[in-house]
Amino acid sequence: MKELRIRTLATVFVVAGVLSWAGARLWNSVGTLPSVPLAAPVVLALIAAVLTATALSIRNRLKAQRERRPDAKGVDPLMAARAVVFGQASALVAALVSGMYGGVGTFLLEHLEIPARRDQAIYAGFSVLAGIAVIVAAFFLERVCKLPEDDDTNGGAARAV
Repeated sequence: MKELRIRTLATVFVVAGVLSWAGARLWNSVGTLPSVPLAAPVVLALIAAVLTATALSIRNRLKAQRERRPDAKGVDPLMAARAVVFGQASALVAALVSGMYGGVGTFLLEHLEIPARRDQAIYAGFSVLAGIAVIVAAFFLERVCKLPEDDDTNGGAARAV
């Protein structure tokens, strides 16, 4: 399984941001710009929390296994692989959504004198921050699920479970 790459996520973020900024300018010139939902940063923050909780759970189970505790539950490799895939997919979607809201938020910075637009810019900013939290949690989950014996193969490039 391939690792997440910052370059890929940054490219998705920037392209989505530029396209959404241009789309927001066009949409605003034609009509009323759709609002940034208050639920956007909340949902992204919940996804980040789920990814972090999953990573901490797997890390604790692996630690208990390494210490050979009698009550230690093993980590099913398929479950760990599914968790990594969920984290990677979440990171890609978060980069896309954060880029979209970042572009819209950048457009809204020109109109902060209007209270409704100011609120939308704040929601967009929190959405970008929550999206970054999802990406960080996905990288943490991927690091927790990395197989240690893969560090010596492929020129030091470790693979996820």
